Amino acid sequence: MSGVPDALKIAISSDHAGNVLRGVIRDWLVEEGYAVTDLGPGPGESVDYPDRARPLAEGVASGRFDRGVLICGTGQGMAMTANRVPGVRAAVVADTFSARMAMAHNDARVLCLGERVVGAGVALDCVEAWLNAEFEGGRHARRVEKIG
Repeated sequence: MSGVPDALKIAISSDHAGNVLRGVIRDWLVEEGYAVTDLGPGPGESVDYPDRARPLAEGVASGRFDRGVLICGTGQGMAMTANRVPGVRAAVVADTFSARMAMAHNDARVLCLGERVVGAGVALDCVEAWLNAEFEGGRHARRVEKIG
């Protein structure tokens, strides 16, 4: 990856069903030079996805984090919870095109993945596509404004 923005702060969290994939993505983000905050949970800790998604989404909404990655079994519960936080748009993805468009067309600052849906290779490709995309604004900004 070329030119990681120095100040780009990324938070990552999961429930117990996303622990393994969270570790893979976190390690890759660190290797690529991103400033990563891992919000847990700890190994073997069984947690409820809303308790993991809300703090990350609130951190993105407040500007503490630039972007966030949430992982559970399917990604759906994380997205549903994160999208309840005003100012947050979270997208569940399982392919690189959707990941790229979530950012480029929808300004989705939170990416949700399902460890039981995608393997590590696809997940990393999705994260990379999403991070390399920029919100295009223009007609998309008008549409995103209508969501809020």
